[in-house]
Amino acid sequence: MWLAILLSALAMTAIVGVRYLIVSGAFAAATRARHPGLYRGLDAQMRREIWWSIASAAIYGIPAGIVAWGWQNRGWTQIYTDVHAYPLWYLPVSVLAFLVAHDTWFYWTHRWMHRPKPFKLAHAVHHASRPPTAWAAMAFHPIEAITGAVIIPLLVFLIPIHVGSLGLVLTIMTVMGVTNHMGWEVFPRFMWRGALGGWLITASHHQRHHEQYGCNYGLYFRFWDRLCGTDKGLGDFTKSHAKAAARVASAVDSGGRAGVADAGSSSPRHAA
Repeated sequence: MWLAILLSALAMTAIVGVRYLIVSGAFAAATRARHPGLYRGLDAQMRREIWWSIASAAIYGIPAGIVAWGWQNRGWTQIYTDVHAYPLWYLPVSVLAFLVAHDTWFYWTHRWMHRPKPFKLAHAVHHASRPPTAWAAMAFHPIEAITGAVIIPLLVFLIPIHVGSLGLVLTIMTVMGVTNHMGWEVFPRFMWRGALGGWLITASHHQRHHEQYGCNYGLYFRFWDRLCGTDKGLGDFTKSHAKAAARVASAVDSGGRAGVADAGSSSPRHAA
């Protein structure tokens, strides 16, 4: 039994890690295509983000693997496979219930992480990404990773959910985690500027959090931020894009100067 549980945890760790690499890699590639140079000069930071994220994948994978084994072999959890076990209208309701519960957990644990001691101990790792990139979605200190890893495994014991709906929840969680850190808006304008955007969190809203720290703590919805007075509106990518352009210009200028210097130093050697 213990070997089976261990293998399940290892398998889930691999799944979480590969999922992260594929999704973050795809959106990083999209960023290079849409905004060339946005991540220029951030190679060391992105390598650090990837290493922290791979470590987080193990922390996310272990409880998920244990719960998955228990579900399949012991009937743990309220995950069901028969789509008719509950009315069909319950499918979207269960997805929304998971997202709201997850968002609530995230808001309050995230806000706690911004208290001086937890921030210095753990959350500073995530905010070391300045600006965050598509690779930063899971770049957490282990303490922070634990707070994020336990919520979905706990919810499957409390809220009945179809296995397909759970897959949708995990997909939304992954996509939103990555796109909120990309440094630009991948979603249509109505999702973040229109009436819908007044309640949904996308990259523009989370950008303000990384700019000012003490605000915009939510993950999916702006409800808790609005209720608790911590919603400071949308951020502006103009500054980060300008900094990226400056990094590119500096790199090009340095390369040009290096080329001139090499040319100047090579002439005497050639003459000699």
